[in-house]
Amino acid sequence: MNAFVRFKTFLHYAWLFAGRVVKEKRRWRAVSQKGYNQARVFFGHERIPDRSQNSGGAIIKLQDLTDVFPNTLRDANLLYLINSAMPVYAPVMVREARQRGALFVLNQNGVAYAGWHGPGWERLNRPMRYLLRNADFVIYQSRFCKLGADKFLGTCRVPWKILYNPVDTRVFVPPDKKPAGLRILLAGSHQHFYRVKIAIEMLAQLRAHFPQAVLTVAGRYSWKKPDGECVSEARSWAESLGVGKNVVLKGPYSQKEAVALFQSCHVLLHTKYNDPCPRLVVEGMACGLPVVYSASGGVPELVGADAGIGIQTPLDWEMDHPPNPQKLSEAVCRVLENRERFSRAARKRAADRFDVRNWIKEHESVFQHLLQKRLARRRQTST
Repeated sequence: MNAFVRFKTFLHYAWLFAGRVVKEKRRWRAVSQKGYNQARVFFGHERIPDRSQNSGGAIIKLQDLTDVFPNTLRDANLLYLINSAMPVYAPVMVREARQRGALFVLNQNGVAYAGWHGPGWERLNRPMRYLLRNADFVIYQSRFCKLGADKFLGTCRVPWKILYNPVDTRVFVPPDKKPAGLRILLAGSHQHFYRVKIAIEMLAQLRAHFPQAVLTVAGRYSWKKPDGECVSEARSWAESLGVGKNVVLKGPYSQKEAVALFQSCHVLLHTKYNDPCPRLVVEGMACGLPVVYSASGGVPELVGADAGIGIQTPLDWEMDHPPNPQKLSEAVCRVLENRERFSRAARKRAADRFDVRNWIKEHESVFQHLLQKRLARRRQTST
């Protein structure tokens, strides 16, 4: 890249940055003119996709919140951001909001580190560190999320609590009729090939006991670009192991499609190492799916002792430790021996601990506490 191109690129980003600053100044300019009796929340995005569109777990949480707190694009008094769905120039948004007297609540998911991201992971943590240091309240999605944030972003200096990702247990329910055959589901955003590769290897091992077992791989394939190359690699690996006809590569799915997807399967497989707090796990549990998983990250906190079986692995920030396919296959067999018991435990745990109605109530409590505290402080200042 020559000097002229670099200068042109610099001007382009400088223009975008300046535009964002102006936009955020306008967005938050009327905050101080309105009271703090009711939460008016901006979620950092001009538009929140609806549930019929393909979207990730972070955006789905915003869909849950906007059912109760409409996304207020102007004159909001509270900014709510999820670090795994940060808007462009999020630190600018936070700075302008707080300068105008708005409150800022951060929903902290995972962080970047060498084992997951590779070189350059430190750069991804910089905006997250700024958000954490400037929050009025922090919601960690799991104990593991707090552990990672404390290590790589710094200790939280404001009030905080742990709120696990929720599920609407009125919508995500077990099927009326058990699906036929044996179907294993691997779902989520597949950013690394090992997640799919190990699942296929597990299926090859499992076929010794269940020849007709089918593995459905659903979600975004993003370890290569374009995603068509990901599909080709996964299909080739399945064919090389003799299970090509037993692997279904479904691809992305919407929130509205998720229920039928979970209800069509018998076991949820989760192979990702150090996953901070995957929503799809509690969605699967709510549909009565036992979980076989890498016992790392925040997943053990979600599944507990009775809703599935985890494959033990060490905690490591420098490299990933994918679960062993043979051990995954053995765990699936153990689950299937007592599937009804595991299924009932999974549904009960999801309903008791992760229902979205309780999650929203917790947010209402946090928002009202912050607003009342700010209002009391303003009254003290005025007197």
